[in-house]
Amino acid sequence: MLHKYDFLSPIPGMRKYERIDENLGAVDVELTDEEFNKIEQELDKITIYGNRTDEDIQKMGHVPVQ
Repeated sequence: MLHKYDFLSPIPGMRKYERIDENLGAVDVELTDEEFNKIEQELDKITIYGNRTDEDIQKMGHVPVQ
């Protein structure tokens, strides 16, 4: 997302604590324009089903504290 929009601050979700380090490591990933465009082309081929509305997210429940 930072490659596409330099004004965003992504806030990744996590279901396990070890994913925090994994998500934070993403800041070190840099894509070339060619890599980014290829990813975008492939993502455009995917049909997305379902919504990400507040109601749908609420149905998923909460992440238990470990």
